[in-house]
Amino acid sequence: MIQTTARRSPSALLISRMRDRSPGFAASLLGGAVAAGLGLGSFAVLVMMFWVSSPYPDSGPGGALHTAAALWLLAHGVELIRTDTLSGAPMPVGLTPLLLLAVPLWLVYRAARDAIDASAEPDGPPPVGARTAWTGVVLGYLGVGAAATLYCSGGELRPQWAWVTVCLPLVAASAAGAGVWTAYGRPSGPVPSVPAVLPGPLRRLVSGTDARARLGAAVRAAGAATAVLVGGGALLVGVSLVWHGEPARASFLQLTEGWTGRFAVLLLGVALVPNAAVWAASYALGPGFLLGTGHLVDPLASHPAPLLPPFPLLAAVPEPGAGTPQNWAVCVVPAMAGMTAGWFVARAAVRQASGEPARARWSAGRTAGVVLLTALVCAAALALLAELAGGPMGVAALARLGPLWWQTGGAAGAWTLVFALPVALTTRAWRLRRRRHSGGIPAQGTETGARTGAKGGAAQPTAAATAAAASATRETPEAGEPEEAGVVAATAQDAGKADEVPATAAGGDAPGGAAATPDAGAGTGAGAGRFRRRGPGRGAAEGGTSAQTAGATGADEEEPYEVLPAADPFPTTYPSPFPASFTEPSPGGRHDDLTRASRWAALREAAGAPEDGVGTVTRPESGPEPEPGAGPRPDRRPDAAG
Repeated sequence: MIQTTARRSPSALLISRMRDRSPGFAASLLGGAVAAGLGLGSFAVLVMMFWVSSPYPDSGPGGALHTAAALWLLAHGVELIRTDTLSGAPMPVGLTPLLLLAVPLWLVYRAARDAIDASAEPDGPPPVGARTAWTGVVLGYLGVGAAATLYCSGGELRPQWAWVTVCLPLVAASAAGAGVWTAYGRPSGPVPSVPAVLPGPLRRLVSGTDARARLGAAVRAAGAATAVLVGGGALLVGVSLVWHGEPARASFLQLTEGWTGRFAVLLLGVALVPNAAVWAASYALGPGFLLGTGHLVDPLASHPAPLLPPFPLLAAVPEPGAGTPQNWAVCVVPAMAGMTAGWFVARAAVRQASGEPARARWSAGRTAGVVLLTALVCAAALALLAELAGGPMGVAALARLGPLWWQTGGAAGAWTLVFALPVALTTRAWRLRRRRHSGGIPAQGTETGARTGAKGGAAQPTAAATAAAASATRETPEAGEPEEAGVVAATAQDAGKADEVPATAAGGDAPGGAAATPDAGAGTGAGAGRFRRRGPGRGAAEGGTSAQTAGATGADEEEPYEVLPAADPFPTTYPSPFPASFTEPSPGGRHDDLTRASRWAALREAAGAPEDGVGTVTRPESGPEPEPGAGPRPDRRPDAAG
């Protein structure tokens, strides 16, 4: 029989591999190009809408599209040159609306995250490599950006190529890197390599076994402080606009008359609100901002501003002159930001799980180091925002508008360090002190501990209970029965609720001539016995004998115990060469008279004799009649009957 193997053709194998293979670089390249196209398209639609609705268009559709491409580049931070001026000299335009910057950042971030192409199915294709996806998205985006730069270079707003080569790749690379990092689950691999490029003092702050935890805590605290600063600045802008409501309304109506122009001014004002918030934050920090070269506005004093075009946001600038207590009150914003950062650091410094007491995660010195790192991160964030929020709007007096990045960053770091350090250390100490006062565990021996031990299982017996359980139990024997003497040893394991307690009892032959034998496994001793719990309604002990046991100390037993008879290891009668008359009876107990009277009454009733003693009672032949007052005689063995 010949076996044949079906082989796939090379072409079919290649097609299958191409079908199963992830798109990879080509898809990433296409994703970056699509992201750039979407950004350009959104700006083009907005500009074309205003151009169509404008009653006095200055140029055709080509000019509107050139303006849209220039605004798209301006949103990346690229500085433009305006050629159409009254003087004929080119004027720089470098003030970037921060709200426009959010559009390309978001589009590139989404493109890079989607380029990973991670399949949710177990047998799906593997995700695209991080380097491949990042490279493809960045190159695709830069390709469209280069084409847009070439297109708008012949318009009225021309980009500067030096700024294009710096700002456009920086925005695309940073946003794409964030998207790829997020798509891979935010791994911590690059974090240990960060301290290698830092200076010595900064490297010591982020070194150690928990470097990633401290760096993450510092970033979160700095992010919270930055949010408080920017949010407080936005609140200051809103309050100032309300305070200067009439000048703001007049400037808004003065710029244009048609509703299309006013709508455009309104959109431009909304796009510049984040810039105004950063300006106000720098004003609250102390350095203030510039309204042109040499015109500083800060809480202490406000220099007269140069002649500026009317704009609603500029109406919120404080009046020229020395600062007043109302201007100084803005210092509450950076103070609140510093305290917020300190609270975040203190919360990270004390580890507290649900249902467990708080524990110190870092020492006081390590916590102070995290606060210092938080101040540095906050200073870097505010310096970057200050640089992005400002820029030139012309030459001479308009060469610089907005805060200075190095002054704003330094002031933010100083305010954060001054207010965050005491708050962090105080909050950390308070959380640990609260843990020490409220996290106590009840000691053993208390009422709670005793109850817990009683409910939990086997409790350790006390000395009194052990002594009472080991005390001897003696009962007066009846006539014809052996005397029980000995020691009953019992160890109570659960306050008298154990089922079996070993014991040793003294006794003779069982009544009826049958010797009582101990239960199997009760022990190796001759007199080993056991306690048996008396059930409800149970009568006397088996075999006609009963024993009274010593009660437990401190509490009455719920269920009494009875003693089963066992062989006596020390019998009172034994074979002897001497006559039986020499065997002395054991001394009687306390109830001898009562026991004797009861037995004689039972014998008379069994014989049918009257109660007055008239009648005949048959006595045993062996042995003399017991004398009055003497104790009961023990049973005599047949071989010792004399």
